[in-house]
Amino acid sequence: MVIIGGSRGIGAATARMAAARGWHVVPTYRSGAAEAQALVQDIAAAGGTASAIACDSASEADIVALFESAARIGPVGAMVYAAGITGTASTLAEVEAATLEQVIAINLTGAMLSAREAVRHMAKSRGGTGGSITFISSRASDRGSAGEYVWYAASKGGVNALSLGLAREVAADGIRVNCVSPGPVATEMLSPERQAKGAAAVAMGRVGTPEEVASAVLYLASPEASYITAANLAVAGGA
Repeated sequence: MVIIGGSRGIGAATARMAAARGWHVVPTYRSGAAEAQALVQDIAAAGGTASAIACDSASEADIVALFESAARIGPVGAMVYAAGITGTASTLAEVEAATLEQVIAINLTGAMLSAREAVRHMAKSRGGTGGSITFISSRASDRGSAGEYVWYAASKGGVNALSLGLAREVAADGIRVNCVSPGPVATEMLSPERQAKGAAAVAMGRVGTPEEVASAVLYLASPEASYITAANLAVAGGA
């Protein structure tokens, strides 16, 4: 299982859970080499196997090289795209073009390039054995994030459309494609203040944990979800 953005937060929780269920996980990192190696060591100590690989999810060359390296470990059976950034909060009128370019490059273009490479390795028509692709989207795509991160919400709306279209495109090749859309989750992406604000807007009255999102990802990648594709599963406490 290749987990892009897998060294921290939801990606790291997914890596730990997947390894515990028998996957050889390949979490990627861009700048957090120490975090990624600590994750690999934790997984090994728990009896699992993992190989961390450096990858800039905004770089086509890095993504292509990532999947080539993963394929040398073994057949790629699942890909999780957990990379994502928001940029600094502001209204759209105040945002800088560089922020828009970076958010789209990582959140959306990177997701498309990663999915392209996953399909090239998994598709039965290309010699693969099929598999599962799961994108980490966001409930922000339905709410718009007005006054904070309109561009982030828009990028995740693009991920939702990508997931739906790709699911229909590759179903006959044995590949299932789904989204998981978290609400507010206790990761470093949200400050304590934003977590408190998010909890107040959730029916369950709290933020989620990375492990709760990871459970949904692992379900969608499992045989139990064999007839599920083109789905978008909200893990949001009623938000």
